[in-house]
Amino acid sequence: MDPEPWIALNSISGVGRVLYKRLILRFGSPEEVFRAPEVEIFRVEGAKLASVKAIKEFDGWNKARKEADKALENGADIVTFSDPRYPANLRETHDPPPYLYVKGRLVEGDKVSVAVVGSRKATQYGLQLTKKISGDIAAKGITIVSGGARGIDTEAHKGAIAAGGRTIAVLGCGIDVAYPAENASLFKAVAASGAVVTEYPMGTPPDAANFPQRNRIISGISMGVVVMEAANDSGSLITASCSLDQGREVYAVPGNVASPTSRGTNSLIKKGAKLVEGPEDILVDLFPYMKGYLRELDLYRKPEREFDFGPDEKALLELISLEPAHIDALAEKTGVPVSKALSMLLGMELKGAIRQVAGMNFIREA
Repeated sequence: MDPEPWIALNSISGVGRVLYKRLILRFGSPEEVFRAPEVEIFRVEGAKLASVKAIKEFDGWNKARKEADKALENGADIVTFSDPRYPANLRETHDPPPYLYVKGRLVEGDKVSVAVVGSRKATQYGLQLTKKISGDIAAKGITIVSGGARGIDTEAHKGAIAAGGRTIAVLGCGIDVAYPAENASLFKAVAASGAVVTEYPMGTPPDAANFPQRNRIISGISMGVVVMEAANDSGSLITASCSLDQGREVYAVPGNVASPTSRGTNSLIKKGAKLVEGPEDILVDLFPYMKGYLRELDLYRKPEREFDFGPDEKALLELISLEPAHIDALAEKTGVPVSKALSMLLGMELKGAIRQVAGMNFIREA
């Protein structure tokens, strides 16, 4: 399918996403839109006289061809609204992009997908839980969708890849622009195990205004959005709002009430978002839609790993969660000297029960 007419129609002033979709549904393709009589175009809901005139007088074909060539040179495919590869869930939304720039591969199974989003300044707790939940969901064959940003988004993609699953990164810039720069290698890995997509033309910088629009694609591709950690003013809440507008589910992981990065998620739960404590909460909810797309599901919680620990070690382990606990606090609460506690904690870490993080803090392995 030649992308040039699609790019051309998209470049015309007055032809927004909603009108574009109506034109395609009415005429079948951009080529037919350009060939249609003015009176027929004008009959399409939302078409103004100025936009009809702009379509009939369009002369920007050279620019459209150059854009298509740039995408090809950068290894990107242009998947149009009429292409069977176009995400089925996104096609059903009110204002889908006419086409997507894609690196990697979109597949039919992406219809069963979940967006995992959250704060760029996530806590260790949030990062670890994101990677686990995303990995466990992806391992069942569900595609993980996120925005490729620092923090939660990055861990969502990494979790899916580590589990051997599929993941889609939706960018708020041109597909030839790596943002953030440190995720350039991650985007290559995402393309190898799923797809990197954007609606923005080649070379588009990551301007702040692009990201709210990007968020509607994240939610539009997905059957539901999981918000891991988010402040009250987080862009993740925009994604959750888009999800509600599109008739999709919103899930939220509760967090520490004293943490700024949990205020947004806790607020979502108060407003009716489904509380998520683990991947099974999402898997059970989506189970009716999974037939024909996913691997066989085990919807029960995995049993806790059993460790051969003594009384003092067990007392330490009971105090350690996914939230970092400092060695001094652990020693004080258990009455075990710091030196002895450190020795026990090292043994527990070697057995895979806990992990030391920055600042002599310890967290439980998920």
